Amino acid sequence: MIVNEFELISKLTNSLPTNSFVVEGAGDDCAVIDSGQPGRYLLFKTDAVVQGIHFEADADPVRVGHKALSRCLSDIAAMAGRPIAALVTIALPEDFDVEYVRKIYEGMSEVAREYGVAIVGGETTTNPERVLISISLLGDVASDKCIKRSGAKAGDALFVTGDLGGSIAEKHLHFHPRIREAHWLVENFAIHSMIDLSDGLAGDLRHILDASKVGAEIRAGSIPISRAAKLQAKMKPNGKTPLIAALSDGEDFELLFTATSKDAVALLDGWKKQFPHTRLTCIGKINATQGLKIRDEHGVRELNIHGYAHFS
Repeated sequence: MIVNEFELISKLTNSLPTNSFVVEGAGDDCAVIDSGQPGRYLLFKTDAVVQGIHFEADADPVRVGHKALSRCLSDIAAMAGRPIAALVTIALPEDFDVEYVRKIYEGMSEVAREYGVAIVGGETTTNPERVLISISLLGDVASDKCIKRSGAKAGDALFVTGDLGGSIAEKHLHFHPRIREAHWLVENFAIHSMIDLSDGLAGDLRHILDASKVGAEIRAGSIPISRAAKLQAKMKPNGKTPLIAALSDGEDFELLFTATSKDAVALLDGWKKQFPHTRLTCIGKINATQGLKIRDEHGVRELNIHGYAHFS
């Protein structure tokens, strides 16, 4: 039987052991742990990048290191958390280049310093043919500011940061986790649900809808499409349209979140003043009826586009 990434995750996690410390286990951007510290939760995240899947052999190793750690930071951002410390496991082929590996760590260290993360150890091992980097990241968050995927409410407005699609051109190796933006959001507005866009808008939005047991309608004309997605469509006219790329391309690492619709104008205005160089767009609304719909010039229809999934 062939299954995709998310079907496999479901099969592997539906009976995992738990205990009284676990607030949120498998199924959100980070695991949430109550360690007994008053008013704080621990956040725990692991992620991996693999040569040939997440980066090519000729990619700048500094950028590879940047991406390896930043992917985990983006998940911490999605729960409005603060990153604290990371462990790094790196698996290398036997003929590895020491300077190449050193530059990977240089890239990770640059990002770690920017976001106040300590790299406190890890593991090195052999892996035939290709490089694999796995990061385990510990963070924390105020218990009353921890944003999950499961809090979206009917009537919420749906927002996304940045521009979407075409990340393969460059962005997937050079992006900025939205840690500061997430903190500003939760300090100033009631954010009901949030996720980072690692597998495409259409796919990751469905994670919010499934967790919250709601539906959504998005407006095709409001989706913020990147220049890279538009350029790729011109270069490959028989490939994806810019809209499909914005809906389905992975590794944008932007924030998708919901908030009460009455805050929409104030949120957009405040964002523009606080983050003038980063776009924020209201792209639709949350509905009580489950399902994902898109509105375009032809009317409203079910959205049949999905995001990226390994093994599919």
